[in-house]
Amino acid sequence: MAGLPTAGNRYKTFTRRAALVGGGQALLMSVLAGRLYYLQVTRADQYRTLADENRISHRLLPPTRGRILDRSAIELANNQQNFRVLLIPEHATGGIDKTLDALSNLVAIDSHDRRRIEREIKRNRKFMPVTALENLSWAEFSRVNVHLPDLPGIQPDVGESRHYPLGDAFAHLVGYVGIVSEEETTGDPLLQLPGFRVGKSGVERASESMLRGAAGNSQVEVNALGRVIKQLKRKEGEPGNDVVLTLDADLQMFAADRLGSESGSVVVLDVHTGDIVTMVSTPSFNPNAFNLGIDHDEWQELIGNPRKPLINKTIRGQYPPGSTFKMIVALAALDAGVVATDNEVFCNGKLEVGNHTFHCWKKGGHGRLTLTQAIQNSCDVHFYEIARKVGVNRIAEMAERFGLGSRTGIGVGGERGGLIPTKEWKLATIGERWQVGETLNTGIGQGFVLTTPLQLATMTAQIANGGYRLRPKLIHAASAEESRTGAGAGTRPDEIEPVSLGLSPAALALVQEGMFRVSNSPRGTAYRSRIKEPGMEMSGKTGTAQVRRISKAERDVRVRKNEEKPWVERDHALFVGYAPVAAPRYAVAVVVEHGGGGSKTAAPIARDVLLEVQKKDPSRTPPIGTLASHTSGKEEG
Repeated sequence: MAGLPTAGNRYKTFTRRAALVGGGQALLMSVLAGRLYYLQVTRADQYRTLADENRISHRLLPPTRGRILDRSAIELANNQQNFRVLLIPEHATGGIDKTLDALSNLVAIDSHDRRRIEREIKRNRKFMPVTALENLSWAEFSRVNVHLPDLPGIQPDVGESRHYPLGDAFAHLVGYVGIVSEEETTGDPLLQLPGFRVGKSGVERASESMLRGAAGNSQVEVNALGRVIKQLKRKEGEPGNDVVLTLDADLQMFAADRLGSESGSVVVLDVHTGDIVTMVSTPSFNPNAFNLGIDHDEWQELIGNPRKPLINKTIRGQYPPGSTFKMIVALAALDAGVVATDNEVFCNGKLEVGNHTFHCWKKGGHGRLTLTQAIQNSCDVHFYEIARKVGVNRIAEMAERFGLGSRTGIGVGGERGGLIPTKEWKLATIGERWQVGETLNTGIGQGFVLTTPLQLATMTAQIANGGYRLRPKLIHAASAEESRTGAGAGTRPDEIEPVSLGLSPAALALVQEGMFRVSNSPRGTAYRSRIKEPGMEMSGKTGTAQVRRISKAERDVRVRKNEEKPWVERDHALFVGYAPVAAPRYAVAVVVEHGGGGSKTAAPIARDVLLEVQKKDPSRTPPIGTLASHTSGKEEG
């Protein structure tokens, strides 16, 4: 039939279509083959890396924190094993609350821990682990591991925790570590590790860069859920350096025990090297509590304690130096030439200046005294007269020469500078002119004058070493070798030439003689607290600093004894001294807040501490010559 396709035409049409389809398939297969070649051969390295990144997890390893050691390599801060539990938020498939609820059935989790965990989760990315619990017992840690399949997102971990084996005796100086705060985050990935701690106070904070070390890393193979299959590579971090202090741990413990329940401070310096041998502040606190997590009640007790256990009184406590300042006044007057070495003043118990009466501590007065005797008897009237002659600005110049009124720079944060007033200071600060009566008060270490115990110890050491400038030193070394051996602690580099304060030898000898009589003459204010052991005798000066003014009405009736007053109204008790007298090696400063009289409270503590330090190391001899020995301890006149 016309118009119908023949069999041959149909075959031709099928063949063309088959060819087109076949060609299309061939083209498609060629494209696919090319793409596969591109992916599997040309880009193989890139995709192999991407696959490995999904399979291999890179993790930072916290370094071992360096230890803090005393001068004999006794550990003051070390590291101990810490069983802890981490929480990875993105792996907590049932939700954070559900995971924590399940964990709390095994180990106690309080509301404080929950709030802390929530804060850390918000601070970090979801794949970053946060510390849920730490410092677990082995039983608690085992219980968590047994139930791990029922705790999605929980990861057991064994790390290190900071430990302070000698506790509160070193808390203020060594300090403590704590969790990194937002303000301390610098972008360093190490600081984002769960539970990582940095120094918060004391040497821990001041030497953070030396103690921290450098992070290591590990490569672990993980499955699709992020669970570790095996460890592929591990490179340990570089441990932090040990830091060696100049402190003597045994003497530190002795001084802390000797202060007991008092609120105060004891500082002992090597008068030639500046090494701080002892630096105690009481009451103290347990630094381990801050590392483990201090509870609310314990924190409230610490901040509410009127004796301020969190304050390092050796460098932050600022006190009127009282009569321990009289050596500065005497040296200022002798240096200025306004009084002679044989100067005498008659004390009848008071001094009238205008409408004001300035009293001596001894109601009937001391009679006629030389300057040496005035130091020995701590006569206030004598130093009123000297202060009036020399003037406050020259007293301030001498005080500043000895380092009073400024920070010592020992490298531990929070140090305060005290205050040495001048006429210009009062006008600029208070807006009033200086009064003569304020000069008299300055002459006995009262009024505006404020010092720290460390400054008083430094002042005394410079009197003892012959008038050479001294800079206190707490941190001796931060190197692995010196840390292991404790080598070098207590030595002074001989190549450093001592710098003189420019004091007259005669003036210095007069002050030294007065301090010798304080402790070794029957009329000295600290004679009852003298060191009786031959060759270990001490020189010193007592001080009693009023915290409130005694009114005229009180003087007319009866001035109450310190024991009769509330604790906060009692005078501060002070004592500064050095030993042994013939060849001074150690200087001490003791401040007891509201302790009453310096001779009654502070001097016995200083005596016991100076005696103990000499017994521990009796063979030491001073590297900078020796002081002139006292040829006579007898009373003059």
